[in-house]
Amino acid sequence: MRYLDLPGGSSIPTLGLGTWHVGEAAGDRKAEVAAVRAAIDMGYRLIDTAEMYGEGGAEEVVGQSVADALRAGDVRREDLFIVSKVYPHNASRKGTPAACDRSLSRLGLDQIDLYLLHWRGEHPLTETCDALRALVAKGRIRHWGVSNFDIDDMEELATVSGDVAGCAANQVYFSVSERGPEFSLLSWLRESGMPLMAYSPINQGALATDAGLLKIAQRLGVTAAQVALAWVLSRPGVVAIPKAVREAHLRQNLAAADLELSPDDLAEIDLLHPPPRRKSPLAMI
Repeated sequence: MRYLDLPGGSSIPTLGLGTWHVGEAAGDRKAEVAAVRAAIDMGYRLIDTAEMYGEGGAEEVVGQSVADALRAGDVRREDLFIVSKVYPHNASRKGTPAACDRSLSRLGLDQIDLYLLHWRGEHPLTETCDALRALVAKGRIRHWGVSNFDIDDMEELATVSGDVAGCAANQVYFSVSERGPEFSLLSWLRESGMPLMAYSPINQGALATDAGLLKIAQRLGVTAAQVALAWVLSRPGVVAIPKAVREAHLRQNLAAADLELSPDDLAEIDLLHPPPRRKSPLAMI
């Protein structure tokens, strides 16, 4: 597994497991816990979740899976990188630590490795930044960051926080068919030494049937989804967190991290899904 450095000296795996839509149905809980546990057994070390996902249900799934793996001695806590997010309406000076405590309780952890503001909301960034920095100082979180922030938001954050290096990552929608962040945001983040975390890097599975990617995949002996994911992972400074619950998909995503796309492959993908020529609003799903 490759790693990227975070501002502040620690590092993050370039491929992780997303949990959007996990924890929404009680009847799926056993299978979801088994899926996250299987991912850990396969070698996944980055797990992304949020208080929004299943209204805390996804955090509970991750917490149970991690607890089972730690109890069995299959992994050490320091080898895992757990990400969660605070709802914008909870991201006030007092609401942020309260939300963090609830997430920690659901996760069964003493510390979250990276805690993100899920998107901008009603509370001033100054309040949220102060609250996040206080959580770092208290050891409740190791790093803080943001999600769904475009370049103007990041520039404002740099002004408000007084130190852009304090923000460890920006998680946004980025895939081979949603390349908007490449126009200016990705380069800005790279210059700041801040990873871009790509959510929905396979467009919630839609790119698995992309005709152009299927042609490339057949030539390489892989799946179109693996080509799409390998493309995201080939971008310098990018971390990908595809969601998967089936064992086959978990293994395929993990294998995509080792898939090398040739310059010809990348040029063909550029023809299929061209890079942006102008600035457009940051996409969100």
